[in-house]
Amino acid sequence: MAILVFSKNYASSSFCLDELVKIMECVKAKGRLIFPIFYDVDPCHVRHQSGSYGEALAMHEERFTSSKENLKENMERLQKWKMALNQAADVSGKHYKLGNEYEHEFIGKIVKEISNKINRTPLHVADYPVGLESRVQTVKSLLEFESDTGVHIVGIYGIGGMGKTTLARAVYNSIADQFKGLCFLDDVRENATKHGLIHLQEMLLSEIVGEKDIKIGSVSKGISIIKHRLQRKKILLILDDVDKLEQLRATVGGPNWFGSGSRVIVTTRDKHLLASHGVDRKYEVEDLNEEESLELLCWNAFKDDKVDPCYKDISSQAVAYASGLPLALEVVGSLLFGKGIKEWESALEQYKKIPNKRIQDILKVSYNALEEDQQKIFLDIACCLKGYELAEVEDILCAHYGVCMKYGIGVLVDKSLIKIKNGRVTLHELIEVMGKEIDRQESPKELGKHRRLWFHKDIIQVLAENTGTSEIEIISLDFPLFEEDEEAYVEWDGEAFKKMENLKTLIIRNSHFSKGPTHLPNSLRVLEWWTYPLQDLPTDFHSNKLAICKLPRSCFTSLELSGISKKFMNLTVLNFDGTECLTQIPDISSLQNLVKLTFECCENLVAIHDSVGFLDKLKILSAFGCGKLMSFPPIKLISLEQLDLSSCSSLESFPEILGKMENITQLELKYTPLKEFPFSFRNLARLRDLVLVDCGNVQLPISIVMLPELAQIFALGCKGLLLPKQDKDEEEVSSMSSNVNCLCLSGCNLSDEYFPMVLAWFSNVKELELSCNNFTFLPECIKECHSLILLNLDNCEHLQEIRGIPPNLEYFSAGNCKSLSFCCTAMLLNQELHETGNTMFCLPGTRSPEWFEQQSIGPSLSFWFRNKFPVMDLCFVIGPMGKDSILFRPIMTINGNTMETQLTEKRCCLDFRALDYHILIIGTKYMKFGECLDKPLTKNEWNHVVVSIGIEPTPKDVIVKQTGLHVIKPESSMDDVQFTNPYKQPSFKEKQRLVDIVDCHRQFMQQQTTLVSLKPHVRQGGESFSLLPPQACKNNMNWDSNSTGITSTSSVQGYEIALQNLRLDMGVLQFVQQRKRLAILGLSQQRRMASLDLQQRRGREMVSLLSSPSLELMVSWQRRCITSVQGLQEQHLPSTIKQNFEGCNGIYEAKVSEMVECNSNDGNDNDRTSSPVEQLPMAKEDRVPSKKYQHVSNMAWDPMELEYLVHIQKINLSQTTQTL
Repeated sequence: MAILVFSKNYASSSFCLDELVKIMECVKAKGRLIFPIFYDVDPCHVRHQSGSYGEALAMHEERFTSSKENLKENMERLQKWKMALNQAADVSGKHYKLGNEYEHEFIGKIVKEISNKINRTPLHVADYPVGLESRVQTVKSLLEFESDTGVHIVGIYGIGGMGKTTLARAVYNSIADQFKGLCFLDDVRENATKHGLIHLQEMLLSEIVGEKDIKIGSVSKGISIIKHRLQRKKILLILDDVDKLEQLRATVGGPNWFGSGSRVIVTTRDKHLLASHGVDRKYEVEDLNEEESLELLCWNAFKDDKVDPCYKDISSQAVAYASGLPLALEVVGSLLFGKGIKEWESALEQYKKIPNKRIQDILKVSYNALEEDQQKIFLDIACCLKGYELAEVEDILCAHYGVCMKYGIGVLVDKSLIKIKNGRVTLHELIEVMGKEIDRQESPKELGKHRRLWFHKDIIQVLAENTGTSEIEIISLDFPLFEEDEEAYVEWDGEAFKKMENLKTLIIRNSHFSKGPTHLPNSLRVLEWWTYPLQDLPTDFHSNKLAICKLPRSCFTSLELSGISKKFMNLTVLNFDGTECLTQIPDISSLQNLVKLTFECCENLVAIHDSVGFLDKLKILSAFGCGKLMSFPPIKLISLEQLDLSSCSSLESFPEILGKMENITQLELKYTPLKEFPFSFRNLARLRDLVLVDCGNVQLPISIVMLPELAQIFALGCKGLLLPKQDKDEEEVSSMSSNVNCLCLSGCNLSDEYFPMVLAWFSNVKELELSCNNFTFLPECIKECHSLILLNLDNCEHLQEIRGIPPNLEYFSAGNCKSLSFCCTAMLLNQELHETGNTMFCLPGTRSPEWFEQQSIGPSLSFWFRNKFPVMDLCFVIGPMGKDSILFRPIMTINGNTMETQLTEKRCCLDFRALDYHILIIGTKYMKFGECLDKPLTKNEWNHVVVSIGIEPTPKDVIVKQTGLHVIKPESSMDDVQFTNPYKQPSFKEKQRLVDIVDCHRQFMQQQTTLVSLKPHVRQGGESFSLLPPQACKNNMNWDSNSTGITSTSSVQGYEIALQNLRLDMGVLQFVQQRKRLAILGLSQQRRMASLDLQQRRGREMVSLLSSPSLELMVSWQRRCITSVQGLQEQHLPSTIKQNFEGCNGIYEAKVSEMVECNSNDGNDNDRTSSPVEQLPMAKEDRVPSKKYQHVSNMAWDPMELEYLVHIQKINLSQTTQTL
């Protein structure tokens, strides 16, 4: 154990910092413990390198940069120091504050705690604990070990060799000191088998209580003793490798067995075991990622964490073989330590065919625990059915064994032998190899005696040599797609299946045979043969148990299909997809057990027999892509769940529904030009989803309102979508309101008159998609949609007006609605709409609303908070996009930990190509964090947050112009939010200047308000602009919109400049205000508007003219100013305006004279002095500015300031003269 004592001057020693780096490397590589002590120093100063630590590191950095010797190495060294300080400060330790307690008492506590740690021998975790840290943190968060309330049980599960025991040991070492009693029971499965459950109970009591030779007579007595002795003791108990429920019942019967605050960890290969015992908190051990796998392999193979460059390619192959399994990486790496590349290649090739025995034995434990029928289906999946859809695997296994195998598949999932990903069955590569090896061992030398054949070369050999036997039950021939055509060609005589009398499942895909089979065994229950080479099945094939018949892309005609339906009456699945010779579906009324019927992409199919509509057990019916099919027979399919008539380009009417069909829940009609639906459509009583895509002039049935469970209607691109017609016998429908909560009418060419009826029928809608339509306004009645939370109007280019906002609207998007009026935009950006923190709005605009008090240029900003995370709104101004759509996701980086937010894909996709800037407002209540928000929070008072936006795919042409933040005041206190680092306080002088700036800024804002009240803001592009923005903004100062002051500065010099510029603005502003009052008194409204236009135009001209000011220009303009003032003095003007002119001209005159003198002194400006802030123009009506500036010739002015004064003076004089 390393004891780290952090004092105030610790970071000033480079030796101490180098030593710290070495210590942290040992912690990572060898699992060493550290105990940090913070002696009169705040741990956050160590963690964030602030305070004395920040100053010391800054001095190191300055020393490195000034010497420039080994600069790169030194900067890397500096970065390692910072990382080590951060990592060490994150470890729980002791904090001593002077005056809080006596030092000897503090030292005594440390000695006691460290003694406990030293006296307890830590468990050996691993020689190379790679990838453990993050996994340990996950388990610890599930344990909530720092809480003394309740008793928590956490289950860790996964396949053998994944590192469950290693993880449990690491967690044990990490938290053991928090408990009064400890017990780690190794290998519970083996101990219980050899010595019984009583032995387990005795071991548990002996370790926790500390008594030897405890004897228990029976399991029930042991339970009573455990409960009696431990129910008031806070313990940590770990049961490793549990495989039976009785083991848990004997040792961890329930939470009431142990004292409050106790924690129990159970590792097992069986997820169902945990659920059976009521363990809710579970963690599945994850595979090592590629980087972690390579590091673990390197430690075992090279005794280093870096790969030998010569072994880079072969190491990648070894990592791929192990597939993230730590056991395999350790075994393979150790065996190949010190071996040459050729030996590596040979060994890996051998392992792929015959797995390593040690790996095989550990993985096989889970297989051995299965029942016999479960072992069979596991081998079927591992050898032949990996990657198939789950429903297809269930169908095949059910047909093969004659019983439903769903339970057995579930057992395999619980034992982590297989996984279900995206609806498909998959398994770990090494588990697959284990299964294939078990099957191979049944007959290692004779291929014809294997129960399962899956390797294409083996199958070709058996078929070509006719060496099959009655042992073969499954053949799965699926050539890899990358194989050459000649390799996928099978040369045979067609007789090979005669000897396979017990063949039950035959699957042939992606292959070509020289001829068709002369015989198929009558034992077949599953026949799947793509591009079957004959027009008919063998005449002697009469399997009465054939359940699945799939012959896609075959040469069958309607006549042969009729024969199949009469011969195989027990069929449950019939598939003739892509059969070009099929022109009609014949009478199949004999197939009353048929569950799935598909004839997709049969391009010449023109007719379907009426019998298809009366198959009572049919659940799936698909005629997708039958382009010549013009009509579909009436249907009365009481079991039907899926009906697909998409891409039937000649079908114009939906089939009549002759009775209630209560099992079909989704209906997709894509690219089918239907014109009408029958009124009997209402017989789809449980229809939930209706999807219409590019269906032309389709007319929605009025009976659609009568479907009680219809929840979603998607009509996309139906440009001729028609309103329902109401017949006389359907009058009762008009008064009904649908239960549809999601209505999409995107790209349906909707006009203004469509809405009253739609909104009346679908008044309960929650999500309304109206993008890409031609209407010009949304009517006021949309306010009556009280349930509406999502409204999408993207690309409605003619939309001008929104006459109402639904009261509960949360998501709104009006991307590219370029005709939307300014009033509507202002209404949608109203602060009151977003004060819940639960909205997400997107609409055209180039700057964030003014009520966002914290704003920054660019894609991110930061703030600090304490206590709970504040409720707030975020604003991003996003520029034009080059791609059709982007996915965005707000990102919160809290104390350096990135927390991605979770939004549904629909709501985090800007599904339009933005032609201009758009404003995006997102409330934090609307976002959900992917991880627990408490996880990255420090134990310090304040937490640092960086707000940014992630865009996928990462574009080169999307610009985030501005980022804004608004704290919801009723729900979050501003006392708990800061926009400057609370740990880095300004100096006394900085605080003084900050107070001056705040005061001056408030005066400036008051003057601006007075000025604006005399005349409305000038509008440009629908947005408001101040007539005179503060000059201080040019110095990167961030202003609070509520006039609370500056939010960030850089230095005392920065404060001085800001204050100087603000006071300069104040003087000019008062002059303009007086001039404006005079203009308003003497002119009509029309003259005033013209005056403002002129001011803007001349202002723009002057900005251009003065972009590169010269001395001659200033002198020339100064003379014109003086002449103008002399002329104005003859007018009857208020004395204040004259005084302002005199004061400003006095400054100009003195400044120009000074510049002339400086230029004549050969550039020697040593005698120039800084301008005292107090001498800047602060004109008031009762003060004569000319008297204040009598010593102005001694001032040193920045040319940019002079340019600004000249610019303002020119605009003011020109405008005043014009007005008068």
